[in-house]
Amino acid sequence: MLQTIPAVLVVAVVTFICFEFQVGFPTVSFTYLVIVVLHSLNGDFRSSLVVSVVAFLCLNYFFVPPIFSLRVSDSSDTVALIAFLLAGTVITRLTSRAQQAAHWEKVQRQDTTRLYQLAQRLIAVEPGASPRSFLLTPLREAFDLRAVCLFEASAAQAQIDGQSSHNLAEMTRDAFITAKEFQDTASGIAIRLLNTRIGTVGAIGFEGLRDIGLAADSLTALVALAVERSVAFQRASNAAAVAEAEVFRGTVLDALAHEFKTPLTTVLTAVEAIRDTGPLQPEQMQMTQVVEAEASHLEQLTSRVLRLARLDREEVKPNFETIEMGSVLKELVEQYARRWPDHPFQLKGLSKITLSADRELLRLAIGQLLDNACKYSPPQAEIEISLDVRGNEFELRVRNTGTSIPAAERSRIFDRFYRGSKAHLKAAGSGLGLYVARKIATAHGGNVTLDDSQTDSADISFCFTLSTVESVEAHETQVQSANRR
Repeated sequence: MLQTIPAVLVVAVVTFICFEFQVGFPTVSFTYLVIVVLHSLNGDFRSSLVVSVVAFLCLNYFFVPPIFSLRVSDSSDTVALIAFLLAGTVITRLTSRAQQAAHWEKVQRQDTTRLYQLAQRLIAVEPGASPRSFLLTPLREAFDLRAVCLFEASAAQAQIDGQSSHNLAEMTRDAFITAKEFQDTASGIAIRLLNTRIGTVGAIGFEGLRDIGLAADSLTALVALAVERSVAFQRASNAAAVAEAEVFRGTVLDALAHEFKTPLTTVLTAVEAIRDTGPLQPEQMQMTQVVEAEASHLEQLTSRVLRLARLDREEVKPNFETIEMGSVLKELVEQYARRWPDHPFQLKGLSKITLSADRELLRLAIGQLLDNACKYSPPQAEIEISLDVRGNEFELRVRNTGTSIPAAERSRIFDRFYRGSKAHLKAAGSGLGLYVARKIATAHGGNVTLDDSQTDSADISFCFTLSTVESVEAHETQVQSANRR
């Protein structure tokens, strides 16, 4: 109210001069009205109203009969005084509104200019930069805010720039968690959710906004665009990195294939050459057989690992042919019985099932199920393989006894590179075996699933199904593969 003092002093000076020179009522009232109008151009409504009331009282006390009294003897003077007071009040109100509108128009124009300048800065910034450096600090400085806080959903953490006196970081995080926006005009705090085309990516909090209605929504839209641009850049970068890694992995696999195969072939050739040199002692013959068997085993393992890795990054395209699954399974069981002599194998079910499939791919997929059953079951645990046909669908089950798979992991064991929480304690692996086995089954129109009927049981059963059965021989057979040491 200090701004009313100069105007009141002016009213007092005018009153003294006009009273000394006996200036008439119309001239004095008009002079007072000019003072009120001039003060309204710079003062607010409240101070202008005070000046108008002071002028009204001076006009009544010094210039309206009876003098030196607030009483009015003539009704026409009463009307004139009331008209003066109303005119002063209306003029003061209109001038204040016009002044306020001009002020907010100026503020909005300034905010629009700042938004434009800030947008230009954001466009010029590398999209991989930290949000605090390229977004929060420029935003706070441009709009003269006390603090700005950004909560990113992807990182689940809040970044704040400036000094908040209302715990803005916690308020912003709570707003995102509860999905409720917040604003407080008194403290200039506004918290908005960052809604983009890819969903709600976070929340932004402002502290010290001069006008929440004018700036909060516009700033939120600008921040949402910046964050969405940053997220899109990160996804594009990750996709490019994955593609580059796939190319690199392919190169490494091709090199490994050559580096492993060549020495193994040399070892096998050398073993044959040793046999051809002449008669060998029984001990020497036994040693050559061990070397040949282990080298062949290593060659098979190398081929299987490389095939799994290639199938992981390539589309599976089966070369269909008519095969008899009984003989294929017997051959696989005998092979794994030799490789895992501490496990008994049992093959049960129909003796002959003819179907259309890719022989090598089926060997690889079923071999992966047998390999897992051997690796993740204790010694002497039986591996049971059963065959059945349901309608036109071939069904093969591989069952073993071992550590149960937690219910929370059962839906993920077929994911690429996923290994259970206890898998690394049992055996080494890459997490590709079951993924590729299902990929092969899917390419044949079938599937590989885990039996979920007994989630707490130590019995683990995988079911491999195909829908390409051509013929079935009715009688059943049971083959026991004995331990070989």
